[in-house]
Amino acid sequence: MYIKRNLSWSLILRFAWRRLIFFTLYASVIFYLYHIWGWTHIDIPFEPISVVGIAVAFYIGFKNSESYDRFWEARKIWGGIVNNSRTWANNVLSFVKDDREAQVLLIYRHIAWINALRIQLRQPNSFSIKGNRSVERLFDRHGERNPVCSGMDHLLGPEEVDSLENRKNVATHLVKKQGKHLKRLIEQGKITEFDKMVLHGNLEEMYTLQGKCERIKNTPFPRQYAYFSTVFTWIFLLLLPFGLLNVFETQLKELNVGNNWWYIVLMIFFSILISWIFSTMESVGSNSEDPFEGRINDVPMTALCRTIEIDLRDMLDEDNLPPKVKPVHNILY
Repeated sequence: MYIKRNLSWSLILRFAWRRLIFFTLYASVIFYLYHIWGWTHIDIPFEPISVVGIAVAFYIGFKNSESYDRFWEARKIWGGIVNNSRTWANNVLSFVKDDREAQVLLIYRHIAWINALRIQLRQPNSFSIKGNRSVERLFDRHGERNPVCSGMDHLLGPEEVDSLENRKNVATHLVKKQGKHLKRLIEQGKITEFDKMVLHGNLEEMYTLQGKCERIKNTPFPRQYAYFSTVFTWIFLLLLPFGLLNVFETQLKELNVGNNWWYIVLMIFFSILISWIFSTMESVGSNSEDPFEGRINDVPMTALCRTIEIDLRDMLDEDNLPPKVKPVHNILY
């Protein structure tokens, strides 16, 4: 999640430089053919192109709205995970009495669960968006494609970590282990049946929140909207220079501006500007479709997991708490 109020131009150019070069070359070639070679027959009236542009703008607006809804729902789900995590730790400390080891294990296993869920959600899908090489290098440098069980040695015992290696869904298995642990505690008389019922309610909520995350992760944004938004946008962008071939020519001639190169420069500039605006609007929606990929605009799950870990270990009255996750190049992961 980008946290700076204004996007830096270096970051914008990282996403846009390829398209800007293409728009510049494409518009320059078309205007060269029209004004230098005299291919006046390639001129298209601007009115029908403007109608296409209006339709594309409405379509992109719908796509961006729905994409933002996916991101915001994902962020609300992780807000629920934060709240449920604190409730779980409070209930464990309140109900499991005279057994410090069980309290620590139940809470540490929960911390392992949120981190396993985070890493599972960040594994790429077949429909995950792919950026240009400079964007992918940024993601590879900051991103997270580690094995799900990595980094759990300080949270769980070696035997339990080994038992997770071949699990298809590590997060699901960890919640199951919590339920079995509660069963042992009630058999040992360390919690009551009522305590178990309340704690199982927390586990049920964990599965609910995990399922909501997996629903967003495993259900791609409807391809008919995403695909045709891209197609319609590029149809408009490819037609645009043909509609701008003589837009400024008449007006500048009325002002007695004799230098033809001036209106050629204006037409190329506005063609690039309009093309960049529409392509950026379309890209904004595409980059918000999948909010768990660990990219620049996604839910900062690493920071949220660290916040939960700090809160829960502080509730255990531990002193050596980990530091908060800091943004890297103004990006919070």
